[in-house]
Amino acid sequence: MPYYEHVFLARQDLAQAQVDALAENAAKIIEAQDGKVTKVESWGLRNLAYKIAKNRKAHYVMLNIDAPAGVVAELERQTQINEDVIRFMTVRVEELEGGPSVMMRKNERERERGGRGGRGGRDRDDSGSNSAATSNDGE
Repeated sequence: MPYYEHVFLARQDLAQAQVDALAENAAKIIEAQDGKVTKVESWGLRNLAYKIAKNRKAHYVMLNIDAPAGVVAELERQTQINEDVIRFMTVRVEELEGGPSVMMRKNERERERGGRGGRGGRDRDDSGSNSAATSNDGE
């Protein structure tokens, strides 16, 4: 059977238990039609690049799926109906990742560094940004 990665974004005002229930519901849809969910990862509440349906953040969830194409079509149909899901995407892959996904490894690295890592706590480059404000008024 072909392999798929299905990622969906749930509304920001949902509790983590509700997001887990959405992932469980998706798994039930797949397993009811002879497919298998090999991994479910919750990437947590993350900022969006732009507002989607008045949401600035969303809960990200990824499922690794081993199922025929008809199962994926049904999963996408049911996901599209659900009002709690604001975006989703399913991609066919050659093989499924064995360990944690790239996003989970990135989150672990950020936690180890104690924050955003690499930025030193600054959001912008302060070198020379105030040069016009420090003019010589007495000359």
